Amino acid sequence: MNVIGVGIDLVDIHRVVEMLDRREEQALTKLLTPAEREFVLAQPVPARHVAARIAAKEAVYKALQALPDARAIAWHDMEVLRSEHGRPSIKLHGVAERLDKQHGPLLIELSLSHSEMTAGAVAVVGTAR
Repeated sequence: MNVIGVGIDLVDIHRVVEMLDRREEQALTKLLTPAEREFVLAQPVPARHVAARIAAKEAVYKALQALPDARAIAWHDMEVLRSEHGRPSIKLHGVAERLDKQHGPLLIELSLSHSEMTAGAVAVVGTAR
């Protein structure tokens, strides 16, 4: 893989709890795709999984910044998926998908982690060429 960029992000779960307490529907609609919302709301502690998705999207966004026009990527242009075994990946939509077609195909490796207090993500973006 030829590395284009690396991104990392940490999110305090208590801040997500506060955000969801204040305006859950608005926040979830802004930050997550419908499939992501369905997944996190089915979890025992939704805020932990919302925080992990925010961290993942921020990490991928940061890793893509070496590409022209990457600053235009929005929250819904990236969707966090899970394999049946729990491995995370990113599906690109909108501006991010256009960048993938123009400069890729892009390879995105993603790692997520969370504790009781913090969710984190690391993303490495590259090409096979």
